[in-house]
Amino acid sequence: MDFNENKPIYLQITDGIMDDILSGVYPPEGRLPSVREYAAKVEVNANTVMRSYDWLQQQSIIFNKRGIGFFVMAEATKKILEMRKEIFFKEEASYFFGRLSSFGLSPEDVSSLYSKYISDSKQTIK
Repeated sequence: MDFNENKPIYLQITDGIMDDILSGVYPPEGRLPSVREYAAKVEVNANTVMRSYDWLQQQSIIFNKRGIGFFVMAEATKKILEMRKEIFFKEEASYFFGRLSSFGLSPEDVSSLYSKYISDSKQTIK
């Protein structure tokens, strides 16, 4: 896994795990790799992965069954999407909408472009 220096590694790992949950790699109530397995996979210290797992557990995205491992919460997908929406509107939306405005795009233009994006995405999935 390639890490950038703008964000702590453990949070970059949590983002990757949440992406994997959203894409179905780790389904609801499915088991995550052990801390050591995941550390080997992303080539970091096991303590860093443990910190990521602790953070995800505090956010009610995963849970620990003692002696068995970590599992994805049933409502994890919903929780992750809610968290990401909140972060987007708190931290990124102002910049995003400012850029759209600087391009001279009207709300109608944006709506049309977004509709086309959704349509193209659906065709790509087929």
